[in-house]
Order: sequence, then structure tokens, then C-alpha cells
Amino acid sequence: MKFTGSDGYVATPELMLAVNAAATLQRPLLVKGEPGTGKTMLAEQAARAMGLPLLEWHIKSTTKAQQGLYEYDAVSRLRDSQLGDARVHDIANYIVKGVLWQAFEAEQPVALLIDEIDKADIEFPNDLLRELDRMEFHCYETRQTIRARHRPLVFITSNNEKDLPDAFLRRCFFHYIAFPDADTMQRIVDVHFPGLASDLLGAALQRFFDVRALPGLKKKPSTSELIDWIRLLLAERIGPEHLGAGQPLREVPPLVGALLKNEQDVHLFERLLMMQRNHR
Repeated sequence: MKFTGSDGYVATPELMLAVNAAATLQRPLLVKGEPGTGKTMLAEQAARAMGLPLLEWHIKSTTKAQQGLYEYDAVSRLRDSQLGDARVHDIANYIVKGVLWQAFEAEQPVALLIDEIDKADIEFPNDLLRELDRMEFHCYETRQTIRARHRPLVFITSNNEKDLPDAFLRRCFFHYIAFPDADTMQRIVDVHFPGLASDLLGAALQRFFDVRALPGLKKKPSTSELIDWIRLLLAERIGPEHLGAGQPLREVPPLVGALLKNEQDVHLFERLLMMQRNHR
């Protein structure tokens, strides 16, 4: 089973090789890159292309590793005992299975996405080392050991908000999604907007990379923001002539709020353009 790309996702040869290497080694694929570079979409598209059901675990700052295994709903059991419900005699009725349990007991191989692992507490990755390594865990309440029927293809994404433990990194195959160059970006836009006029595409890409190149930006616009911007340009029927196609960047592009997401960057942009005009 090999990942060779999909119609809905532009994967570089290096990225396809990384997915297949992780599958061969039976190790999680840890994917890093700027926000908006398609890390989460990679798992979705790779699973679809490889014919694997996808289970998703989106991590928050409050997420604990135990939640991926299971949770014991003691509150519901107490309530049912007060109501005289016969279900209370079997504790298994109050075990809520997490995504790892679901992946382990699946009758066919699945893909598992652990999204934005760096949002959680620093101990979160370490707490999953044994489970991801041995593909098993013990449920103390029911006194059973859950072992994976099939080893899932695990995708783990990180936005580099915090460093991950070395012991965790050793168990992963790592790939960094570099920001796309102009040619790759054009292919990505073509997937989302097939048949887009070449003059508008060229002008939009020129302005997008001009904005990304501005020194001192707190948050550079990403691929997803370019897609949103082009969608707005089309909706408002803004043509390449309004983007100053083929000319140096002299004016704030229309609908720049789709690209720059904080007031510091907008003010910086305006100041830099004003300085350029004053020097001419």
C-alpha cells in the first residue's frame, strides 16, 4: 500500500516518500510546518487515497493522553445507581472508548490523526510513548488489555509551539513541509480553482509572495489564506489590473485582511509602502 498523491492534494515527492517510509517502518509520521501548509489535510487525503478509514483526535491545551485511550464515566454510573438501573453492575457500560481504543479494535487497518500535539501539556507525548510503541494498553477498570488488531498509520502534526521530548521524537519518522515555491503554489491553486484565468493567478501569486517577503511580519500569510484571498477576489470580481500586475508593490492590495491577520502587520505594511513612496 503506497501513497502516490491524490487529486485533491498536491504532495511533493519528498512528502509522498515520508508517508510511505512511515508506513514501512510502522512508526508515526510527525509532520511539522507553518500553520496553513496542509498538515491536517495530508492525513485526510492520504487516508482517502490509500483506502483507509480516518480517525481524528484534535488536541487542545486541556487534552490528556488518557482521553485517547478511554475515560471512566463515574458520574453517569452514580446517577444510574441512584435510579436503580441494572447497568451499574457492569462497569464496562461506563467506559468511553477514545480514538486509540477505536483504532486498535478496528477490524480493518485505519489511519489515525493526532492533530496539533504541541498544544497539549509537555507530558502528553511521553504519556503516549508505550501505547504508540507497543500498540497496546491496559484498562484497569475492566481488567483487560487492549491490543491493536492492525497497526494504524499514525499522522501527528505540530505547529512547533513547543519542543517535543527526545524520547517521543525517536519513535517517529519526521517530515517538515517547507513553504511551497511559486510553481508548487500554482499547482495547489489549480486544485482549488481549476480554470482560473492565468493573468489573475499570476497577479495574485505575485502579490501574495510580495506580502510574504515584507520584513518584520508577525504572521506571514499561509497557503490557506491565499486560497481564501483568491476566493474573495473572484467573488468581488477583482481583476489583475486592480492588483498592479507586473508592477512593484506600491499599494495595499484589495481585501488584504484575508492575508494579514493582525493590526501590527497591517500598520507595518502601510508604513513600508509609505517609505517607498517617499523615497521615489
